[in-house]
Amino acid sequence: MNVRAMLAEFIATFALIFVGVGAIAANQISNGTSGLVGVALAHGLILVVMITATAAISGGHVNPAVTIGLWAARKIDTAHAIGYVIAQCFGAILGTYLIQLATPYWALKATGMGIPAVGAGIPIYMAFIMEVILTFFLVFAVYGTAVDKRAPKMGGLFIGLTVTLDILVGAPVSGAAMNPARHFGPALLNGQFENMWLYWVAPIIGGILAATVYKQAFEGNS
Repeated sequence: MNVRAMLAEFIATFALIFVGVGAIAANQISNGTSGLVGVALAHGLILVVMITATAAISGGHVNPAVTIGLWAARKIDTAHAIGYVIAQCFGAILGTYLIQLATPYWALKATGMGIPAVGAGIPIYMAFIMEVILTFFLVFAVYGTAVDKRAPKMGGLFIGLTVTLDILVGAPVSGAAMNPARHFGPALLNGQFENMWLYWVAPIIGGILAATVYKQAFEGNS
């Protein structure tokens, strides 16, 4: 078990939750100044930074769906995949705890504590499909820009941009989590377990599909 890699995943996921939830609360405090675009950019930019910072240590997964997708493609062994997912979940819990200490409660409460949620009036099946497809895009981008040995060395730039674009499309429908840890930390600490299965099952399906498709159809082809 690579403890340094697990620590890197812990720190990177902590940063994602702290900045992601914090950006949602900041938008509330500033009376909607940044809006959906600002929230999307905050998530995307922190991933650009953290994926680039941890890529050489852990691969910069920062997401159980990415880890499980790459495990399905045999890019990470079972022991390390389990370690990564555990580290990511604990990072999400700490990120949630500290952002709740650093941000006014009223702002967090007004935004549902920053927990990704199915939009009002949106059928659950639509949110499920949205999460599967958004995560497919994300893991496909991870594989094509970071895992494939032929990939241009651009750090986490295009992965972060994919998350930004996904949030712009999916946030009103499913909350655009694309990441079980992004939902797990805030939901766990606030005792809100409704639809938690959705934010594990759908991203994992999307991640496995993307990694499998890329591996079988594109990896190693000239």
